[in-house]
Amino acid sequence: MDIDTKTNKLLLWCGILSGLAYIAVDLIASFLYPGYSLRGQAVSELFAVGAPTSRWVVPLFSLSSVLLFAFAVGVWRTADARRLVRVLALTFAGSAVVGLLIWNVFPMHMRGAERTFTDTMHLILATNPFVLLSLILAIAAFRGGLRIYSAVTVIIMLVPAIFAFSYAPALELNEPTPWLGATERLAQYGYLAWQMVLAIVLLRRQDRSSADAPSC
Repeated sequence: MDIDTKTNKLLLWCGILSGLAYIAVDLIASFLYPGYSLRGQAVSELFAVGAPTSRWVVPLFSLSSVLLFAFAVGVWRTADARRLVRVLALTFAGSAVVGLLIWNVFPMHMRGAERTFTDTMHLILATNPFVLLSLILAIAAFRGGLRIYSAVTVIIMLVPAIFAFSYAPALELNEPTPWLGATERLAQYGYLAWQMVLAIVLLRRQDRSSADAPSC
């Protein structure tokens, strides 16, 4: 296996590590935050201004975004001449940048605190159009089971995400949001699972390409 292939595989592995890191940090922080509800509270509340878990959730979520950017580079490098796959790589890079901005520049404030420009920008960036665009591009770029899985993931992600965003006014008014956390995580985890499956598919293609390459 040559250096380029090893580098590509390492970068593609970052797509799996990024998803696992995000989920692990979310779950661990949820248990370490006194009184926090996985079902009723948003992920954003784990790194909100003044939240007891924010000081370590922010750098770890940032690491997840850096790994996602590395994955984007891997997708670009292994796309060959497939333009749609290269555009797909750009959507992952875009999501990584959006994530870094959300974690580090525009965190929301805790419930009951006065809302500021930061909260407005947080809500805007949280819509992250790159996520849906990546799924649409995957449907167009791939065939077979991955295309079907990508289409199913659109539904898995979009329906609960719309439901979660409907809680935005209640969150701003510090009113109860009984299913906000559950619906948001269903959308996010569903997408992250798809991201990891895509990484596995691309890794297997790298293995096949290495096996088919002529030996010296």
